Amino acid sequence: QVQLVESGGGSVQPGGSLRLSCVASGRIFSITNMGWYRQAPGKQRELVASISSGGSTNYADSVKGRFAISRDGARNTVSLQMNSLKVEDTAVYYCTVDAYDGGFHPNEYWGQGTQVTVSS
Repeated sequence: QVQLVESGGGSVQPGGSLRLSCVASGRIFSITNMGWYRQAPGKQRELVASISSGGSTNYADSVKGRFAISRDGARNTVSLQMNSLKVEDTAVYYCTVDAYDGGFHPNEYWGQGTQVTVSS
């Protein structure tokens, strides 16, 4: 099994910055895609950003130019730098990875979520 531990959430004023990090551990042979989703109260979970093993990135339109995703393959970590935060970025943020853990196909794993609150 693979465990994901997120850190870096918290409260910040509009315009501020936060950096989320997620470390994957356990039975990991390799990781393909890594990403961050978020879910605000009363809304569906949505993709924020993702990054492939080759470094290709994908962002939700609402965060383009403000958020940056990165990964460290050697440490099995993925980070999300969030700048110019807005009230509407308030949500629980979840880390997710697709990892080969001994099978023929990668399995999808999720972190427990970390709260990000943007308010004045």
